[in-house]
Amino acid sequence: MSVQVLASVMNSSPDRIAEQMNLGSDAVIINQCDRLGAEETEYRGHKVRFYSFPDRGIGRSRNEAIMRADRDICLFSDADIVYREGYAEAVEAEFLRNPRADMILFNIEVEEERRTYQITGRRRVHWYNCGRYGAVSFAVRRDSLLASGVTFSLLFGGGARYSNGEDSLFLKEFMSKGYRVYTAPVTIGRETAGESTWFFGYQEKFFRDRGVLYHYLYGRLAGLMAIRFLLAHREKLCAEVSVRQAYAWMRDGIREGRGGN
Repeated sequence: MSVQVLASVMNSSPDRIAEQMNLGSDAVIINQCDRLGAEETEYRGHKVRFYSFPDRGIGRSRNEAIMRADRDICLFSDADIVYREGYAEAVEAEFLRNPRADMILFNIEVEEERRTYQITGRRRVHWYNCGRYGAVSFAVRRDSLLASGVTFSLLFGGGARYSNGEDSLFLKEFMSKGYRVYTAPVTIGRETAGESTWFFGYQEKFFRDRGVLYHYLYGRLAGLMAIRFLLAHREKLCAEVSVRQAYAWMRDGIREGRGGN
């Protein structure tokens, strides 16, 4: 069993990104820049394949990486992830421990204000709690991923119309096709602090975009899930706007997702 990191980066180079991420496995890197090209290098005995594209969008980049993956386990990543020593072996060990798993979600250390989850046990993930996990926590069997036909949405995420949520949609669609997703209380890396490419505060766009996402994630239950989301995180989300106003914006987004605007 072998692990391959699939990373989306911007304006980088093979050697620089390999050292920056502390790669300890093979990798496919999709570099968003102003040119088109492909090159291959080695880092600490591992093959790093580096592709440059002028196209923008996190979903597009991740899909390009999926098409070029050729190892057993795909581990999605970004340029701001720094892996722990032995992460590849830790990922392999979890799949050997749970042969029923098609995908396993791992912990990535992040700043407290950006944390959306903390895995403390080995459990199965379900549709109602899949919205908290980012793509950088995903490790998936390549054969299962290709058989599912699931790809990342081009409507959501950095560089797309709606600011984020491509990872939640990917996870939900994968599970809806019958594939098993589990958590593992294992930390494999950390996120370095940096300026977000999509988050500019808990303002109107954030809540509207979240409403559109909830339409696609939860369908008829989108309104109820929006209330649950706001009440569960109101101290963090509604420091500058009221829960009522935030919910109104989310409802606008839900209607937009339904085609109401």
